[in-house]
Amino acid sequence: MSGYSDVFREVMFWVFATAAVLPALFVLFSREIVHMAFWLLLSLAGFAGIYLQIGAAFLGFTQVVVYIGGILILLLFGIMLTEKLDVPLRERRSWVFVLPGVIVGFFVSAGLMLIAVYVPWKTAIPGRSEFVVREIGANFMSTFVLPFEAVSVMLLVAMVGASYMVRRDSATGKEASLPSGAESSAAESQGGIN
Repeated sequence: MSGYSDVFREVMFWVFATAAVLPALFVLFSREIVHMAFWLLLSLAGFAGIYLQIGAAFLGFTQVVVYIGGILILLLFGIMLTEKLDVPLRERRSWVFVLPGVIVGFFVSAGLMLIAVYVPWKTAIPGRSEFVVREIGANFMSTFVLPFEAVSVMLLVAMVGASYMVRRDSATGKEASLPSGAESSAAESQGGIN
């Protein structure tokens, strides 16, 4: 019976690993920023599954709540609330940038593989993770409730401020407010369009 559970555990690891790495590659090669955000969502979900599988329940749920539920949704709101600007992209890849990236990527990957193989990793104590999660939850809702709520209010203020900055004035059709440097660039871009 344990043979089937070991096989299932290994299959699930490879499913989560594929779900973490493959969307990350799509993030690199996608041209649309909204598509990148959704691929990032799948990649972060794959990492959360790996964390849950290795017994790091708090880390897995933090990945889901903070990164997927908070930061990624904030990124999507930021994309949707801002005006689409034309950002010049290189049509062709230049070896001046690709070759150093490949060399650095090779050395970083080799170093990570050496660390993964030769470092004597400690294993978690079975059954300990649920007590750790309970202790962390109790501390969040008692000792650290003020910083926890302060961060949530700060994120709310940031979202309200972002939506206020990009909202359009219904009477004139112009943005409600622009920073001083952005006014001249917006006027230049309008003059270039007309």
